[in-house]
Amino acid sequence: MLRRSFLIGSAAFGATWLAPAVADTPAPARPAGGRGGRIFRVTTLAPTGPGSITEAIKTKGPRIVVFEVGGVIDLNRTTLRINNPDITIAGQTAPSPGVTFIRGGIAVGEGCRNVVIQHIAVRPGEAGQAKKSGWECDGVYAYGASQVEVSNCSITWATDEGLSASGPRFEGANLAEWRANTSHDIVFASNIVAEGLSNSTHSKGEHSKGTLIHDNVRNVRVTGSLYAHNVERNVLFKGGASGIVRGNVIYNPAKRFTHFNLNAVDWEGHPWEPTEASILDNIYLAGPSTDPKAFAFNLGGEGPLDLTMSGNLALNAKGGAMPQLGRSGAKTAELVDRLGDAARTNPADASALRATLADVLAKCGARPWERDPIDARIVADVTAGTGRIIDSEQDVGGYPVRRETRAAFVEADWKLDTLTRR
Repeated sequence: MLRRSFLIGSAAFGATWLAPAVADTPAPARPAGGRGGRIFRVTTLAPTGPGSITEAIKTKGPRIVVFEVGGVIDLNRTTLRINNPDITIAGQTAPSPGVTFIRGGIAVGEGCRNVVIQHIAVRPGEAGQAKKSGWECDGVYAYGASQVEVSNCSITWATDEGLSASGPRFEGANLAEWRANTSHDIVFASNIVAEGLSNSTHSKGEHSKGTLIHDNVRNVRVTGSLYAHNVERNVLFKGGASGIVRGNVIYNPAKRFTHFNLNAVDWEGHPWEPTEASILDNIYLAGPSTDPKAFAFNLGGEGPLDLTMSGNLALNAKGGAMPQLGRSGAKTAELVDRLGDAARTNPADASALRATLADVLAKCGARPWERDPIDARIVADVTAGTGRIIDSEQDVGGYPVRRETRAAFVEADWKLDTLTRR
């Protein structure tokens, strides 16, 4: 079956998620964020000052951040740092065309908890900086944070990671303390993570990355999301981490789709800890930039990996089956293979996966009911088999320019527990 034939085969949009292929790993509970707290109204596109997003995140106490303004917020090469807990940032409340952050990113800081970020676009880009200059900007990341949800966000043109969970590796006296002091209980759902910039401003040169689950980060769930046009880390698990990657569409990486890598140098002086990864019901699609020798899950580095992998579809650029598991380099990672090779074959009946594909493409990213041209182009690439790895936002038209829009937020029009319209 040709890949394009699979994509355009019969599939109803709005289909339900796949039933679990295996008993599911316990998932982190979705945090409440600022539910029940005060309403903070963002009334300006300026990044700082009265009524700004910076004032919203600096405010203490439970709060729901709503937007009475739409357009582009230029962060001017800064990172918005959320250090006060119990916050929901609700981009769905903004007037059309929603809110896009450019030339910067968003961080959930060390020790912060109970954070929900929804329906915003974050597009860091090169920000006018020279190649290899050291402008290394993540899109959205949690650093030593817990109970964090990033859902229905669109993250493109990061010069470091697109969307990640990380923190200090070994803060504390023992393994339990290491894991308590880095990020844990994280949900990344229904996002678009795409077009990480390759040969751009990162000091190392090539650095197009999707999602990193850092050493000892625990209980992460990545679901219902589209990863497209990132060289690698779609998703990467490091040593001692744990998480589930389920029901995602991963399109056109260059080197690697999902992978594992415990770097022995990073763990010097510490015993290696097992990584636990469940890779379930994902759709892996090679594209124009993908190495013909790529495989769906790459086993690299050192140390033990406890792998549960089942129900995935992996297709090369010609529509044939792509290998689902392989090793890179001369590394010695130890594989505990929970389900074996038989679980890593393309299903004979792909109808359920067609439904998953349709569902992800219909619902992923910020404001899918009125996608901006950037997201619309990326989603269309998946169906058409087009697009490529890029080095600059200028390769695809540059930063968006949008007029400012305004509309009052009327509480009576919204269900505040779910932040959906009545």
